[in-house]
Amino acid sequence: MRKRLRWTLGGIVVLLLLAAGGLVVAYPAVAATTCPRCFGLTRVGDNLYGERGLTAAQRDQLTTIAAEARRRVEAFYGGRESDPRLVACFTDGCYSRIGGGGEKGIAVLDRAVMLSPHGLDAVIASHEVAHVELHRRLDGEVPQWFDEGLAVVVSDDPRYLGEHCRVPFDGPLPQTLPAWLAAAGADPQVYSRAACRVQRWLDANGGRGAVPALIDRLNDGADFPAMR
Repeated sequence: MRKRLRWTLGGIVVLLLLAAGGLVVAYPAVAATTCPRCFGLTRVGDNLYGERGLTAAQRDQLTTIAAEARRRVEAFYGGRESDPRLVACFTDGCYSRIGGGGEKGIAVLDRAVMLSPHGLDAVIASHEVAHVELHRRLDGEVPQWFDEGLAVVVSDDPRYLGEHCRVPFDGPLPQTLPAWLAAAGADPQVYSRAACRVQRWLDANGGRGAVPALIDRLNDGADFPAMR
């Protein structure tokens, strides 16, 4: 009986190791944000990790970025319901190792954020944290253009707001993630068109408080409203 139990337990351990190994191969970003130390990262602060060997200035930079990203999201919503882990790289080799690609930053499974060496600033970080916050609050889904446009507004991204919003855009915007990725790859200013539409809707509906109210209605089963 004991021998059989040992074999059973041993088999379970092997299966778990194989599953973990498969996760690392298939979804390195998920594995890296789940176990940053397994990928050579070190704790920099509260739910904040960076590659090893950072200077004191680099550690301070990451701490400031993380704090400002969380502050912007909290200021927009009047509080935060999410606390995503931030994992940041100062080198391309580090970012590639944890599963990153050509993006500046990315939200991972709505519970973590990865920042590349080209996205180490509060705008990019707060954009990705804004995605996580929205998805934490929302039971279902919204059009992808609204998700992205709202993240631009929350992060106060100067590349896509301000003067870009002087002429309203009333054409169709990408509804799904694949359609959004294709559109953004062809013309990054799709972010501006989406953000300006969100900002126009906010201005017409009482400002920032319109988003939590919309989320409540959607969670109660309402349809996503028409926005132009």
